[in-house]
Amino acid sequence: MRVSVPFLSKQRFYAYFCVFFVLFLSPIAKAVEIQQVTSPGGIKAWLVEEKSIPIISMEVIWKGGAVTNGKEKAGLAHLVASTMDEGAGDLDSRAFQKQLSDNAISLSFGANKESFSGSLKTLSENQDEAFRLFELAITNPRFDQEPVDRIRNQILISLNQKKSDPGSIAGRRWFELAFGDHPFSVPTNGFMETVEKLTLEDLKAYQRAQIAKDNMYIAVVGDIDADNLAKLLDKTFGAIADKSTLPKVEALTAADLNAPIVDVSEMDIPQSRVIFGGAGVKRDDPDYYAAYVLNYVLGGGGFSSRLTEEIREKRGLVYSVYSYLSPFQAIGLHMGGFGTSNKAVGEAISLVKAELEKMRTEGVTEEELISAKTYLNGSFPLRLSSNNRIANIMVSMQLSDLPPEYLDHRAELINAVSMADIKRVANRLMDPEKLVITVVGKPEGL
Repeated sequence: MRVSVPFLSKQRFYAYFCVFFVLFLSPIAKAVEIQQVTSPGGIKAWLVEEKSIPIISMEVIWKGGAVTNGKEKAGLAHLVASTMDEGAGDLDSRAFQKQLSDNAISLSFGANKESFSGSLKTLSENQDEAFRLFELAITNPRFDQEPVDRIRNQILISLNQKKSDPGSIAGRRWFELAFGDHPFSVPTNGFMETVEKLTLEDLKAYQRAQIAKDNMYIAVVGDIDADNLAKLLDKTFGAIADKSTLPKVEALTAADLNAPIVDVSEMDIPQSRVIFGGAGVKRDDPDYYAAYVLNYVLGGGGFSSRLTEEIREKRGLVYSVYSYLSPFQAIGLHMGGFGTSNKAVGEAISLVKAELEKMRTEGVTEEELISAKTYLNGSFPLRLSSNNRIANIMVSMQLSDLPPEYLDHRAELINAVSMADIKRVANRLMDPEKLVITVVGKPEGL
């Protein structure tokens, strides 16, 4: 016997699907109890105790990052991050890595445009050695010539490969055009010609300037209590500089974006790669949550988004199309992208602009608003499914100046977004005539 099932729109399907997460996974978020720990030496950290598994995860962020390097030393932060675990103190690269391996310790560093980060994961029984190695890496990295040259060569190979990658070219070109001479235009990984010239003294000077207490945020999750953590904080971070000496980077506003621009980098490929974007919101902007919900409806919601519906589902012009918020500290951006056949580039860009204009004039439907809120709230507990993820969220909260209680109130902030908020923010952000658009390929119809 065939049973008739009522048709569900994609938006309503996603809303019903996410009710599962709201009902059954939301307690995970509620179970995250954040303690604020201050060591005897004044080092502050956020802690979530989780005794069920004998593992400790720590995430550390220092404000600064690649944006402070300037164009002449582009890639410096990235090279430092890639070599800080290649030997420290009296341990050369091989000995340091062996000590990590023998004790099942994961330790790494990373650099982004506006931050420098460290990550540590260890069995609780090896916590003393893990934190000792982390302390050595941030206070006394060796930067020996052999491992630095080895890692540098790996970076140069990657940079050379990116010269022929359409997505990488479009992304780099977007920031170069949007920001001109501002340090924000410089790619985090640098350029081949700048990375080749970086010296060991450059690495040491950057490490000394970047690693400090006044620009540092720490989050720890796992099998450790507050008293034990406080002692380890002083041992690990007590010897670093009190204040960072990195240069200050001028903040930006929407008016500083060089828009509108449509730029084509010709490449003989069958499909063009397109990046588009304009002004967005920073994390502390009162309109952040409205922009967050709005972006989900536009292009952040995968198959339930308007851009996917209009450009992929109805017309088959793309395999995927997306949009996202980039709330940097210096400026907020609203970005997106897609790949399509050369002959369809002009049409696809026109459709993106049409959807932006439609949102400005009409806003979103009530069903879209409800579905977006349901998904954004219902799926969030999945981001709290491991110690590493929780630590990452907590350190990002500190960087964004959010209180420990934020996790308890996040859903309320999203649910408070109204149709009027959406309309106002769409009018503010989604001007199709103020986009920077970069295309790599042989596009037609522009």
